[in-house]
Amino acid sequence: MRLTWAGKAEVLLDMSASAVFILDLKGKLLICRNYKGDVNMSEIEHFIPILTQREDEGDISPLLTHGKVHFLWIKYSNLYLVAMTKKNANVSLVYAFLYKLIQVFTEYFKELEEESIRDNFVIVYELLDEVMDFGFPQTTDSKILQEYITQQSQKLEVAAPRPPATVTNAVSWRSEGIKYKKNEVFIDVIEGVNVLVSANGNVLQSEIVGSVKLRVFLSGMPELRLGLNDKVLFELTGRSKNKSVELEDVKFHQCVRLSRFENDRTISFIPPDGDFELMSYRLNIHVKPLIWIESVIEKFSHSRVEYMIKAKSQFKKQSVANNVEIIIPVPSDADSPKFKTSVGSAKWVPENNTVVWTIKSLPGGKEYLMRAHFGLPSVENENSEGKPPITIKFEIPYFTVSGVQVRYMKIIEKTGYQALPWVRYITQSGDYQLRTH
Repeated sequence: MRLTWAGKAEVLLDMSASAVFILDLKGKLLICRNYKGDVNMSEIEHFIPILTQREDEGDISPLLTHGKVHFLWIKYSNLYLVAMTKKNANVSLVYAFLYKLIQVFTEYFKELEEESIRDNFVIVYELLDEVMDFGFPQTTDSKILQEYITQQSQKLEVAAPRPPATVTNAVSWRSEGIKYKKNEVFIDVIEGVNVLVSANGNVLQSEIVGSVKLRVFLSGMPELRLGLNDKVLFELTGRSKNKSVELEDVKFHQCVRLSRFENDRTISFIPPDGDFELMSYRLNIHVKPLIWIESVIEKFSHSRVEYMIKAKSQFKKQSVANNVEIIIPVPSDADSPKFKTSVGSAKWVPENNTVVWTIKSLPGGKEYLMRAHFGLPSVENENSEGKPPITIKFEIPYFTVSGVQVRYMKIIEKTGYQALPWVRYITQSGDYQLRTH
């Protein structure tokens, strides 16, 4: 028997978590659920002493063992979430389940902490009852769970609400009978650019972290097929590879048929209703910095420091970077700021020891200048402070650095209605840093 879960991969059913516990930071038990009855629940009393001992020895591990019992644990806020097992369990799947459990609780209670567990004890127990059965994950989609486990479930009711059909359906992430007057799908291809540039202007690290997010307003139970300019697909079909992209570390939502993708690279799925992330990917490639910064920083001993910052956009002229923020670190003892900008505005943020140069709209192929002048009462801590890098935030619509493109989106539904797919491309700054001399 095989299971496809959480969009990771097909894995053998070795999950087998015997019990799940939620503890406070002192190790006091808040709530637990025994799923298999094959372990002594009092074993959890050994968890905190073992964890404390391992912390003291500097040998902390995400998996702790006492006798034949294994503790797989996560610390979140002021809580410990612990799965206990005696089997040789699939550890990565157990952790994926624990993180999914955190996500479900957060979507129910907004903040997951000790107080929210105590205030919603009944709902937490009901959720623990639904998300796992005999040690195996079941319904972990909060949208579906919220259809029949509600905030009102703390009240006694004569007739308990019936679980929706989705719980027993093969498609557990989508309810039946959904209807819209206008059937539409909105596709966002969002890429974050991570760049680290040395003070000499060399790119030390660069990568693209992308995601394809969907907003679905479709009636019935449609099947969607998404086509990208995937290099492997182009190789399989004998197409030209000139405009193809090789995607790495691809992760899918659980709705995607993984076997179909592995066979012919077709992204085929029945989507959840509303917003969700269909897939994420990474490209470990050399990225030319989209916004280049040249900085000249002059310190005049015991008197002042002057900055000349030049920002140059290195993307095509038809593109525009919006809401650009260039964040320049300044000494903690700087005061009396004076600014002069060729575009936008500059603001001193003393609590962060930075100057933020804001440019609402930066077209491609442009250069702009900002000068700043600060008084310096002293320069005693000049060396001890170090030199934090300049960081940049921006967003460029209708543009992807990698060249990823949506080639088609086919929508198939038995009633044969026509639906409109809309595609939008966005490039954003990720961890974007430029070091200074």
